[in-house]
Amino acid sequence: MLRIALRTLRFRKGAFVATFLAMTFGAVLVLACAGLMETGIRGEVPAQRLAAAPFVVTGSQTLALPKENPADQEEDSEAAYLPERVRLPDELVDEVSRVPGVAAAVGDVSVPVLAGRQGTATAHGWSSASLTPVSLVSGTAPATGEVVLGQGAGTAVGERVELVVRGSAETFTVSGLVPGQAVYFADDQVARLAGHPGKVDLIGVRVEPGADLAAVSDGIGKLLPGRNATLLGGEERGLAEFAGAEKASENLIVLSAVFGGLATMVMLFVVSTTLGLSIQQRQRELALLRAIGTTPGQLRRMVIGEALFMALFAAGFGLLLGGVFGEWLFERLADNGIVPTAMTHHSGWLPMVIASGAVLLGSFFGALVAGRKAARTRPTEALADASIQRKWLSWVRVVLAVLAFGGGIALFIVTIAVMTGPIAASTAGPSVMLWAIALALVSPGVTKVFLAVLRWPVRAFTGTAGYLATLSTKTRSVRVAAVVTPIMLATGMATANIYLQTTSTEVANAAFADNLRADLVLTSATGGIPSGVVDEVRSVPGVTAAAEFATSTVFVMKPYDSSLSEDGWSVQGVSGSAATETTAVTPSSGSLADLTGDTVALPETHAATLGRGIGDTITVTMGDRAEVPVEIVALYPAREGFETLLMPASLVASHTTSGLPSQIMVRTADPAAVTKALGDVVATHPGLSVVGRDALVSGHAKDQELGAWINYLMAGMIIAYTAISVVNSLVMSTGARRREFGLQRLTGSTRGQVLRMMTVEAGMSTVIGVALGTLVAGMTLMPFTLVTDGSLLPKGPIEIYLAVVGAAALLTFGSTLVSTWVGLRTRPVEAAVAPA
Repeated sequence: MLRIALRTLRFRKGAFVATFLAMTFGAVLVLACAGLMETGIRGEVPAQRLAAAPFVVTGSQTLALPKENPADQEEDSEAAYLPERVRLPDELVDEVSRVPGVAAAVGDVSVPVLAGRQGTATAHGWSSASLTPVSLVSGTAPATGEVVLGQGAGTAVGERVELVVRGSAETFTVSGLVPGQAVYFADDQVARLAGHPGKVDLIGVRVEPGADLAAVSDGIGKLLPGRNATLLGGEERGLAEFAGAEKASENLIVLSAVFGGLATMVMLFVVSTTLGLSIQQRQRELALLRAIGTTPGQLRRMVIGEALFMALFAAGFGLLLGGVFGEWLFERLADNGIVPTAMTHHSGWLPMVIASGAVLLGSFFGALVAGRKAARTRPTEALADASIQRKWLSWVRVVLAVLAFGGGIALFIVTIAVMTGPIAASTAGPSVMLWAIALALVSPGVTKVFLAVLRWPVRAFTGTAGYLATLSTKTRSVRVAAVVTPIMLATGMATANIYLQTTSTEVANAAFADNLRADLVLTSATGGIPSGVVDEVRSVPGVTAAAEFATSTVFVMKPYDSSLSEDGWSVQGVSGSAATETTAVTPSSGSLADLTGDTVALPETHAATLGRGIGDTITVTMGDRAEVPVEIVALYPAREGFETLLMPASLVASHTTSGLPSQIMVRTADPAAVTKALGDVVATHPGLSVVGRDALVSGHAKDQELGAWINYLMAGMIIAYTAISVVNSLVMSTGARRREFGLQRLTGSTRGQVLRMMTVEAGMSTVIGVALGTLVAGMTLMPFTLVTDGSLLPKGPIEIYLAVVGAAALLTFGSTLVSTWVGLRTRPVEAAVAPA
């Protein structure tokens, strides 16, 4: 049977190409996402600066969150990623150096500097140069008051240079030069400049020649229990060198899992739809086979075998393209800071197996469903049913539709009842697919209703062409539904995904703007503002209030916080004396002026969850793992989904990687005059700059857009794939009607009349597909916008929706009319006797 099917492929080139393309691009998408997941799971970031250190000891950035019942051994403890660098005590360096086989243990300290032509750089102690290794090109090692620079700095040995370190300008003598761009201070000096004496960022370990690496690893490992330290070796050493690489790997896994799952679902949907349409157009051929004695089992095996044959070659071709596309996609993520540029992309045998398996399974089940009706048709009815398919409803379709509608409704209710803020978007992906699948299963019936409604208006406004189109669609409603379905999917997914992101971005920007009461903001190019600057700012004439500002993440450890997630709680550090002037928070009880020392202001809902109030104490773990008991001094109402804890700026800043406030918020009645006056403060502190409120809001919006970019990119791939399915379905559907067009022309219709009829049909298909797609998007977006913004309509310009509708119309009309024009090139007599 397979041999018979393969011999007929030359008569069905259009259907074969369409199905092959659907399978191929499906494999490309799935392989790209699976490759990104493997990359995230491996998390390989090759060591560069630490290349000569076989082992690296670094502070553990993973925090075990508390359990409701600590004595319950069966309950798994969630882990969170600490956003600030966890440092190690100096004494651990000496202990590691005494491990047998260790040649040297080097405590590495990093400090950001502003170094003239080199711009912003990271400085280290000179002993850290041996971990690369780096050798002097000229000069000598630095002593106190000296610095070694890279040749790219454009300086000479003996020259005096001014460097901005942690917001303060200091002058150093260049003692030596090394290749490339680098900054090295004397070891004792870098510890002072870094601002955290007695601690190191990491420990680089060099081993003696011929030492047993396993024994050295075991020896170091015995020193670490209870020290919140982690031993890294091999490719893992890069995790210590590139801050945030571990978190980026986790994010990449989540991102690829979400979009990979969605891509797989769309691929299964598109391949099944394309196969179904292909088999549907072969009803006459399949009916003839049944009439001459072919059994249902033989027919099913033929259809499945043919589909798997195409899937096998499509998967192979897709794997070749998918590897290249996955590499390109990863490079875009790296270029935009989503993952470290040093991370290694992987796409090995497992992603290939997943992609191939997805295509083969999708093709198998698609062919199984598509060939079911033909296989079950009785031979005596086969020829009568072959030309026009009227029956479409079956118990399988009803059960699946009920399940899909039930799932969509469940997600709708869960989003409104349970989700809060931006996390409500997590239900959007599965919600889109559930509503799309549900409507696709009942689309023949829904299409009949739409066609009945559109019949009279279409005839009234389009004349003879409309009359012919309505007659044709009335007898071919099931096939029209097969064309409408991909239009619905493309429109629904595009509208839902784009507006989901625009709404999230605009809501986040609005929340940021509402909380920002500063008229001017001082920022630093070196990541921190030195102490004392805020007092200088307050003394500037025209300044109403000035407050230091810092941000981080904290985790409530005691009492048990049932609402705590691995993302922790966002915390803002503000100066208590000016907090009421520089923040938009209005306490319902307590006072923000009391935010001094170890204190906190909590959102009312969070305080209620903890069962604590004014004067009570809670214990929080700061971003650098330090546990701090803090007293509650104020409660305030907060926007749901955007709750933030408030703490003194000095407390928050001291537990960040830089150890300094990141900004100074300034209130003034005359921003222009004060900006000019602040120029004197900025001039004495290189690296500082003054920006206005609008610039700060714009900067936040750009950060939001950067995060949105990846979602647009990933969603765009899937939308493009659904667009391909639209073209495939339309070309296949129209191409299969050559015989119909030939008969129409033999009865007197001109090419122009046939083209006008198909134009009307394309318009009707567009209207129905866009309407159903809008319904899919609406049922997805409505609960999200209600939760995040209290509105039924999403945020974003109407032009987005118009562009989606225009693109759907362009694809539909273009594919229909081009394939019709190609079909009309065949002579009427030849077309009339061609296979249907």
